[in-house]
Amino acid sequence: MKHATTAFPLALLLALASTWPGLAGAEQRQDEGVDAGWILERLVRPAPSRTPFVELRHSRLLKTPLRLSGEYRRPAAGTLVREVHSPYRETTTLEGGEAVIEREGRAPRRVQLDRAPELAGLGGSFEALLAGDGRALEREFELRAEGSQARWTLHLVPKDPALRELGRIALQGRGSELRCIEAIAPGGGEPQRTLLAGAAVDAHDVDDARALAALCHPPRR
Repeated sequence: MKHATTAFPLALLLALASTWPGLAGAEQRQDEGVDAGWILERLVRPAPSRTPFVELRHSRLLKTPLRLSGEYRRPAAGTLVREVHSPYRETTTLEGGEAVIEREGRAPRRVQLDRAPELAGLGGSFEALLAGDGRALEREFELRAEGSQARWTLHLVPKDPALRELGRIALQGRGSELRCIEAIAPGGGEPQRTLLAGAAVDAHDVDDARALAALCHPPRR
């Protein structure tokens, strides 16, 4: 279970960077190209903030992807919360270097993040993401941006060898809205997708994996 344990906090930290509404009117020329700095400037947000999410988990043991829905919250700086509302109820809180996982009918489970060397620096990377500190973020990830202001992708490839073995992260967005996070395994295959903000709202009552993937990649305009 090492893969699931180590990959989850990485995706969680990045997903919580989306817990805010987009900045209306921040873009003027939607066809202009973007770089990592342009995107990071638009991912700067203060607490408190929150956003809905829809997540698809693929597994060889499941005939169809498991669809989770809920809400990400950042009630204060340094506190990150992930609440699953369906198909079960679970709350994960990251605070003070510790993850507390609470599920109905079970005793809370606590995980010290510093016990996993491959997770070292993720908290700082998340704060760098929220602060738009590209230099700090580049100490942990290789950054590559592509697309335009109307539709962009920011690739984050971990520099830590242990995290690199788990794959890379692709942030998909348009304008100032981060719409989707894709966790992509080194061997390829279908990414694990987390739809956020407007994409999560659009995903209401949508179960088809292809339709959800299309929401993750909005059409160019």
